[in-house]
Amino acid sequence: MAALKRLHAPLAWVDGRWQRDVLLTVDANGHWAEITVNLPAPPGSEMLAGPLIPSLVNAHSHAFQRAFVGLAERREAGQDDFWSWRDRMYALALRISPQQLRAVASQLYAELLRGGYTQVCEFHYLHHAAEGQVFDDELDMAWALAEAAEDVGIGLTLLPVVYTRSGFNATGLRPDQHRFEADADWVWRACQRVMAAGLPRVNAGVALHSLRGASPADILRLRELVGAADLPIHIHAAEQTAEVADCLAATGMRPLQWLADAGHLDPRWQLVHATHAEPAEIEAVALSGAGIVICPGTEANLGDGLADLPRWLANGVPLTVGSDSQVTRGWVEELRWLEYGQRLARRQRNVASAPGSQPSSAARLFDAAVNGGARAAGFTAWGLTPGARADALVLNRDADALRGLPDEALLDAVVFGSNGSPWQSVWVAGRARPWRAPQRVGDAFEAAMRELWQSDGDQPG
Repeated sequence: MAALKRLHAPLAWVDGRWQRDVLLTVDANGHWAEITVNLPAPPGSEMLAGPLIPSLVNAHSHAFQRAFVGLAERREAGQDDFWSWRDRMYALALRISPQQLRAVASQLYAELLRGGYTQVCEFHYLHHAAEGQVFDDELDMAWALAEAAEDVGIGLTLLPVVYTRSGFNATGLRPDQHRFEADADWVWRACQRVMAAGLPRVNAGVALHSLRGASPADILRLRELVGAADLPIHIHAAEQTAEVADCLAATGMRPLQWLADAGHLDPRWQLVHATHAEPAEIEAVALSGAGIVICPGTEANLGDGLADLPRWLANGVPLTVGSDSQVTRGWVEELRWLEYGQRLARRQRNVASAPGSQPSSAARLFDAAVNGGARAAGFTAWGLTPGARADALVLNRDADALRGLPDEALLDAVVFGSNGSPWQSVWVAGRARPWRAPQRVGDAFEAAMRELWQSDGDQPG
């Protein structure tokens, strides 16, 4: 058996607060075996050069959309909203190959490591070839994502997506959606194959695109197949007001209300966005134990709206964040805008704080994201706690944002005062990982981008 590795941090974020002289033991499987506070560094321990904090799980990602970032930021005429953006994004979805997806995802995953994420939940619906043809191995696109994660050393939770219809009253998908098509049996088979592959740092769950993209029969069938298996179940829900209106027209209920009243929700479920929720819906989600995944960067970029953050927090609903369309690729910006959106809407400060228990908005949001990320990725534990994978970030006290600050203000400064990544090393499974994209990864990404957008002068319409 491999010898245990012992790391010593002068300061570490343990149990929701800064602790001094922290000894962390990494077991042979790359998990935290023991964490002890107020213990001077014993002989043979590796000294960390700065304060240690948990990394975060990126709980919602569409990796292929990294190739669309910056290509939809103009309006030539008419109205521009989520739905017009989506139609333009399909120019990419309809043409990207497995090889190009691996190149794009490798670049993205390196950027996510730099942004402080060490696990990414990939909401994967790009299943087939451009016209809907099945690849020789029907999981070619999924394996491309797994290979990209291995290329850069990030963890991956693959979530193959049920997608069978284009709207509540549709009987199938649009022609430009055929490569997304997958029913519950296909998704369950994909999940089982990924889990059986035994890839390092790769696990799997399942997902449903949305209530408009999966029928009630699809949901029942997936629930039947999953049974009592303890794995994450993700779904887009209540992102857009038009989606809520369509759900009301088709079912007489709002999306979150429908999911709760149908008895589908339990702690395995992750409701992605959950932007437009009534108080009764939030209370119903809280009672179910389901979590939510908010993606502030994407929701701002697409004009989705603002979630009722104070009410979600007050009801104790597990909450974490994701990069979604990849316009932002670091958790600092996601947490910052999670709070800043509320400040702008309410004309107040420190909306997320809880005076008397957690006066720091940054700390309350960070702890929520750490804890919520565990369940979203299918783990029983995450962060600096025994049993969790030994992932962490070593802060750089010489970074401009952190220089000269008292210890108790460090996390506040990371979230609200830094320009992105004020750490000097990123650890995954007990090993420091390079967190800048290798040259070969950048070169492959640039080549894929040229093939996708410049080979014939095509631009997203």
